[in-house]
Amino acid sequence: IQGVVNTFVMFLARVAGFVVDRVILKNERGLGIGYYITTIVMEILLMILASIIVMWFSRQREFKADAGAAQLTSKDDMIGALQSLKREMGIPDQMPESLSAFGINAGQRKGFKAMFMTHPPLDERIAALKQL
Repeated sequence: IQGVVNTFVMFLARVAGFVVDRVILKNERGLGIGYYITTIVMEILLMILASIIVMWFSRQREFKADAGAAQLTSKDDMIGALQSLKREMGIPDQMPESLSAFGINAGQRKGFKAMFMTHPPLDERIAALKQL
């Protein structure tokens, strides 16, 4: 999916560069500086947006993979496997409040950073399996 998204990013960035260069800046002698600057800026902005979309898709696939594994084995076995993984990683269920002041959050991401995660948090995966 990343390759397809990259193709759209490159195409849309170049279209925007062409529009800025020809329509807004009225450049009629080949590609001007407006094209190149707009293309670079648009590629950066669109790639950030594209990454968010690709990571969302990846997280959704992970939920579906968990559900498929639960069908092949059992829901309880899959929940147990994820809980074992959580224990093995050493992620505590709750961090003491005294540590949160230092920005220590046991690897859990919230807000903007969460949009760039390739896998959903183990707690969310376990909760989704429990609802099957």
